[in-house]
Amino acid sequence: MPELPDIVVYLEALERRILHQRLDRVRLSSPFLLRTVTPPIQELEGKTVRSLGRIGKRIAMGFDQEYWLVLHLMVAGRLHWRDLSSATPGVGVNKLASPRDLAAFDFDSGRLTLSEAGSKKRASIHVVAGAERLNDLNPGGLEVLEAGLEEFASRLTSENHTLKRALTDPHLMSGIGNAYSDEILHAARLSPATLTSRLNREEIARLYDATRATLRNWTERLRDEARGGFPEKVTAFRPGMAVHGRYGLPCPRCGAKVQRIRYADNETNYCARCQTGGKLLADRSLSRLLRQDWPRTLEELEAMRRN
Repeated sequence: MPELPDIVVYLEALERRILHQRLDRVRLSSPFLLRTVTPPIQELEGKTVRSLGRIGKRIAMGFDQEYWLVLHLMVAGRLHWRDLSSATPGVGVNKLASPRDLAAFDFDSGRLTLSEAGSKKRASIHVVAGAERLNDLNPGGLEVLEAGLEEFASRLTSENHTLKRALTDPHLMSGIGNAYSDEILHAARLSPATLTSRLNREEIARLYDATRATLRNWTERLRDEARGGFPEKVTAFRPGMAVHGRYGLPCPRCGAKVQRIRYADNETNYCARCQTGGKLLADRSLSRLLRQDWPRTLEELEAMRRN
C-alpha cells in the first residue's frame, strides 16, 4: 500500500502536472469504484484543480466550487501519467487503455490513470462537496512530522496496542502502513509486539525520532528515484529497506536473519537480535502447528534447521 512517503512524491508529481489544469473528461471501468453518489463525478468535468493534499494515505484533489476528488489506492492501486499524444484514446465506460485501469482523468496537460493489480479491487474514489464532507474522510491520525514529542507520546499511549498496530492504525498515526512501520521499529530497536503501555520515556522518544527520520529519509529517497518524473515504481518492497520484505536475509545492522510474523494478507518483518533480545515472536499459523516444538530463540531455530 502506498504510504506517506509514496503519497507525498505522488502529490509533488501531480502538482507539476495538474494543478491549475482543467479536467476535461472522467471515465470509470466500473461504477463500484465510486463510493459516493452525490455529487456525481461528472460534475468535476470542466472544473479546474485548485489544490492538492494528503489525507492519511489518500490523495485529495480540490476543484472549483469546493468539489473534492479523493483517491484511496489501498494495497495494489497505482497512478500513472501519460501524454495525451501517446495515450490510447479509449471511448466509453469499459474501453480504458489497459484491463488493469480502473479510471482515467483527461486534463489539458495529459492523462492520469488509476490501475490496480489483482482481483480484489479495493481501491476507491470519493467525490464530495465542501470542507466538512472532506473532513469526514479523515480518520484523524496524528501527523507525526508536524507533531512534538509530547503530542506523539500522548497519542501513542492513548490506547493499549502493540507497537505494530499503533503505528498502522489510521486513527492514531497518519500515513504509516505495513512497510514503513517495519522499518521504523527496526530503526528504533523495538519489538513490533511490545504493548504501548509498557514503553518508558526513553523508548517513546526513540520511536518518535525513528518515525520522523524514517519517513523523511524515504521521502527523499523516493524523490531522488523519481528525478522529477512521474513515480511509476511505487512498491512496498524496496532493495534499500532494512527488514520489510527481507525475510531470511541478513539484518544490515547485526547480520542475523530477518524473521517474520504472518497474518491474513500481511506479514511483519523484524530482527530478533536487534529488536526482541533474540526471542522469536510467535507466528500464529506455525506456532499452532508446532505447539511445544515452536522455537523460542534464534539459537533454537538454527538448531531446528540443522536437524
